[in-house]
Amino acid sequence: MQTPESNSAAPNAQFICLTCQRGAEPALKKEMAKRRPDFRFSYSRPGFVTFKLPRLMSTEDRLALDVRALGAIFARSCAHSIGRVADKNADPNEFDLNRAVERVWELARAAFETRDAPKIARLHVYERDRFDVGTRGFEPGLTDYAFEVHRALYGAAHDSFRSSFGPNADRLDAPGDPGEVCLDVAIVERNEFHVGFHRVSDAHSRYPGGLFPLALPTDAASRAFLKFEEGLRWADFPIGIGSRCVDIGASPGGGSQALLARGAEVLGVDPAEIDPRVLVNPNFTHLRGKINQLKRKLFRKSRWFLTDMNVAPDYTLDALEEIVNRDDIAARGLLFTLKFFEWKLADNIPEYIARVKSWGFNHVKARQLQFNRQEIMIAALKKPFYR
Repeated sequence: MQTPESNSAAPNAQFICLTCQRGAEPALKKEMAKRRPDFRFSYSRPGFVTFKLPRLMSTEDRLALDVRALGAIFARSCAHSIGRVADKNADPNEFDLNRAVERVWELARAAFETRDAPKIARLHVYERDRFDVGTRGFEPGLTDYAFEVHRALYGAAHDSFRSSFGPNADRLDAPGDPGEVCLDVAIVERNEFHVGFHRVSDAHSRYPGGLFPLALPTDAASRAFLKFEEGLRWADFPIGIGSRCVDIGASPGGGSQALLARGAEVLGVDPAEIDPRVLVNPNFTHLRGKINQLKRKLFRKSRWFLTDMNVAPDYTLDALEEIVNRDDIAARGLLFTLKFFEWKLADNIPEYIARVKSWGFNHVKARQLQFNRQEIMIAALKKPFYR
C-alpha cells in the first residue's frame, strides 16, 4: 500500500486554487492576466488552475479574496491553498485514503489550530470535471468519490475541529451559511488532493466547488431547466408568484418550467413546438413566432426577460435591445446566455456588458455557470425599479 505525502504551502508564498469548466482554462487564464496581472500562473489541469499571489496576505484578507472579488467570470470556485496531499506514484486503486485524510488534517491543524485562526464550520470536497460538459451525458456535480472522501474526512475530524462544525456538516451537499469558513479538498486526481479554505460569500460558495446539488427532474422538458434554475439562484432575482416573465426562444420549455415552478406567469416565445407538459400549465402562454414578428404590446406588462438562444452573442443582444429600449416596455431584469461558438468571442465580454448597461441596467454580472456549456450567463437588473 502506497502512503500519500503532504506538502504545506511554502511560508514565503501563497496560492489560490480555481476550478472551472473543463476546456475553459485558457479563457480563465486570459481574464486573470487582464484583471490580476500581478497574479502569477502556477499549475493547471483540465478544470483546475492555480495562481501564486503577488504578496503575503493575512488570513482575513485571503478570506475576502473570492471569485466575486477576483471578478473571474470563468472561475467556478476559489480556495486558498494550505498544501497538497498526493502520491503520484501510487496506482489510484492502491491509494491509502485513510492515510491521506490524516495528512489533510495535519495540514489543517498547522493552518488553523492557533488562537487567531478562523474556525472551520464545514468540509467541502469536490472533484475537477472529468469530461467536457455534455460528453457521454456528463454534468458537473458532486461525485461518489467526493462523498467517500468527505465521509472519511468527517469521521477522522478531531474534537477541536468538530466542536466548531456548523449544522449538517456531516452532509457534503448541505449548503453553508454566509460567513462560514470551509476547509476545501479539491480532488485533482484520485491520489492527489489540494487542500485550502474559503469563506461562504454567495450562492455558489455555499456548496463544494461551487456545485449546486441539482438534478434534472423526470418531467423536465429540456436541460434548459437546470441552466435557468441555477441562473435564477445565482442572480437572486425576486421572481415569484405572479411575476410576469418572457422566455424568448422557449422551445421545448425547460427554462420556462424553472420560472413556472416559482409561480411566475410566463410568455413563451418560439415558432417551434412547446412540450405538452409545459403547455398545460395555466400560467404559461405560447406566443408562436419569432420575437421580432410579434406585436410589442403583448409584452407591456412583462418585467423579466430571459433567453437561451443558440445564436451568436450579437444576435441575442440585438433581440433584447429592440425590446427593452422601447418606452412602452418596462423591463426590470434580464437573464440570458451568450454562446461562444469560438472561444475568442469571450474577449468581447466587457463590450457585451457595457452594451447591457447602456440600456439602463445598473447591476450587471456575468458568470460561466455549472450547467452552462461553451457560453456564459448574464444577469442584469434595474435597481431601484419604480414602474
